[in-house]
Amino acid sequence: MNRHLLSIDDLTADDIATLLGTAAEMHDVQRREVKKLPALRGRTVINLFFEDSTRTRSSFEIAGKWLSADVINLSAKGSSASKGESLRDTVLTVTAMGIDGLVMRHSASGAAHQVAGWIGVPVINAGDGMHEHPTQALLDSYTLQRHFAAADGGLGSLEGKRVAIVGDLTHSRVFRSNVKCLGKLGAEVVAVAPPTLMPSGIGEWSKADGFTTSYELDPVLPEVDAVMMLRVQRERMSGGYFPSPREYTVGYGLTRDRLRLLKDGAPILHPGPMNRGLEISADAADAAGSAVLDQVSAGVAVRMSVLYHLLAGEENE
Repeated sequence: MNRHLLSIDDLTADDIATLLGTAAEMHDVQRREVKKLPALRGRTVINLFFEDSTRTRSSFEIAGKWLSADVINLSAKGSSASKGESLRDTVLTVTAMGIDGLVMRHSASGAAHQVAGWIGVPVINAGDGMHEHPTQALLDSYTLQRHFAAADGGLGSLEGKRVAIVGDLTHSRVFRSNVKCLGKLGAEVVAVAPPTLMPSGIGEWSKADGFTTSYELDPVLPEVDAVMMLRVQRERMSGGYFPSPREYTVGYGLTRDRLRLLKDGAPILHPGPMNRGLEISADAADAAGSAVLDQVSAGVAVRMSVLYHLLAGEENE
């Protein structure tokens, strides 16, 4: 593995398999009465978040603490960044305090990559603008592997599984990371969105990364083994990407009626937070096949694995 985790491109298929295998071992910690491992004792990790977050920041914090690291949360609203300090000065100041790792979320695409060139500690990208969110893709793949469990109870294979990713693809860093990650694990991805929410140049991109696209949802649902609904990111939209919320739901929402089109047992994923009644109905969010809470649980295990492999050092391997 590379020193940083900035993109799924930093990982080979073997790297992903190693991370998810370790995550399966880390997942057992959640069932213990005492949820602590000594792997990162004496290490300090900073969670530096320039965007609001509940799931990602909390799971990184829990992951670090369960590995016995000292974890400090910083947000832009409570730091000197809110007074006009540059990103470079902020991260250099934080690193000068002797930290061992930096988890960062930022609204600018490429911010994590830039920071990795400025500082001498491992950087984990917790989401940068509309670029990538690699740990989210890892936990989504892990959730699916657990769903398609092997006969011996271990993680199942995604080879040949068809996964639909539906919704606001233009603004979604989760989509960009998932296409890469699922592809490396052998899954077949079909990206579904209205024309206004399909990223420009997706035709060439789909050829390069080996996924297909569709402007229609109903014909796709019966053919896939899993579906991932993406949040409509109103905060990133500058214009009218669809006429009205109701119109979007009619065309692309996972409604009660569309649930019947899915294969029996097909898992329903959503990276959260969910806009209930917009891209996903309450029936779908709370259905027996919903894996949304499984994703949250998986997030802690996967982020424990990432922190362990990047920060534990060779002596603990």
